[in-house]
Amino acid sequence: MNKLYVGNLSYDVTGDQLGELFAQAGQVASAIVISDRNTGRSKGFGFVEMSSDAEAKKAIEMFNDQDFQGRKLRVNEARPQEPRQNFGPRRDN
Repeated sequence: MNKLYVGNLSYDVTGDQLGELFAQAGQVASAIVISDRNTGRSKGFGFVEMSSDAEAKKAIEMFNDQDFQGRKLRVNEARPQEPRQNFGPRRDN
């Protein structure tokens, strides 16, 4: 449970800034901000992986609903990614 979803990020936040913020709760294994594949612009959310479950729990308590760069963060346990549906054109050859 040490991977966290962080939502409602300012579009200017970088992965480094996210990592620095969450380091206040413990050791950060990784921090990324998700960006749009086509434009490169932030999608306003990211993921932080903490070194332990205890640190992840502490980070949720410290940062959920807290203001960061003018926005109230949403921090909770990351859920596994759902398989994507293929909505592209279908080819039957």
